[in-house]
Amino acid sequence: MSIHQHVEEWDGLPVHDFPQATDDMSALPEPGAVAWRLSVHPYDDSDDDTFEQRWQRFTETVELSGVRALVLGQWGEVYDESSEVVVAAVVAAKDRLTGLRAIFLGELVAEQAEISWIQQSDVTPLLTAFPALTRLTVRGGSGLVFPPVRHDALRELRFESGGLPAAAVRGICESHFPALESLVLWLGVPEYGGDYEIGDLAAVLSGSRLPALRHLGLQNSEIQDEIATAIGSAPVVAGLQTLDLSMGTLTDAGAEALLAGQPLTHLKKLDLDHHYLTDAMVHRVREALEPSGVEIVIDERGEEDEDDGTVWRYAAVTE
Repeated sequence: MSIHQHVEEWDGLPVHDFPQATDDMSALPEPGAVAWRLSVHPYDDSDDDTFEQRWQRFTETVELSGVRALVLGQWGEVYDESSEVVVAAVVAAKDRLTGLRAIFLGELVAEQAEISWIQQSDVTPLLTAFPALTRLTVRGGSGLVFPPVRHDALRELRFESGGLPAAAVRGICESHFPALESLVLWLGVPEYGGDYEIGDLAAVLSGSRLPALRHLGLQNSEIQDEIATAIGSAPVVAGLQTLDLSMGTLTDAGAEALLAGQPLTHLKKLDLDHHYLTDAMVHRVREALEPSGVEIVIDERGEEDEDDGTVWRYAAVTE
């Protein structure tokens, strides 16, 4: 999934843009045949809709009981207006959206807004309102609120950000998701709100709340070495099939701790792309795991800067 291109498929369905008021609505697809994208264009003179108007027309035009997936894009000037209006609108329709199974909240690309500009809100009402939801992706971490919740059906939870707030990280990790198979956190950096510490991940690393977890992504972090070290002894690892520590500032120290920790040979795939490893360490990782059949993704090396003897390394997605 790229922050530079809109998704064309979501939850196994082709994405279809719900039309503007001036567009032809005579040939809309069946409600469950597509993932419906609702997005307004505040800087386009040809699009006068507010998100509330677009959503109201959607609810009056499409049979909501058949809708399976929503892709919720730009709702206004997203650096000023939070996603609260979107969350509230969707939750208000919960009694009609009885077939809804997948939501992508904040599906904006970099051309529309840098990821750190997207103002989120408390997104947990979506989980409370839709107990049968199986997939939730949230893009943007600024203003994100996520108190601990329980949801028995959710199978995939993904947060893409340039910086996740510590309280939200703790809330996500302390939530109970007994059916969750995939959890992805783009943790981000302090400059863009990522004020978490390694201890904030403790609950997810324990694995006790995520018995079905098979994929874990703790990515895009400036403390990637600390994360790799914690993974070395984390109980959650034993049940995983794939582990993603990519997009961050992983160095030889973190990779060394990873190799020195618990065995990873049961994994199907280990992703360490966008790393800062030496060639010798890349070779050691491959030599340690590939003979056991682990697919290693480790091709992309980040670019370091040096200033007055200080080496600067960068996570892949920040602003």
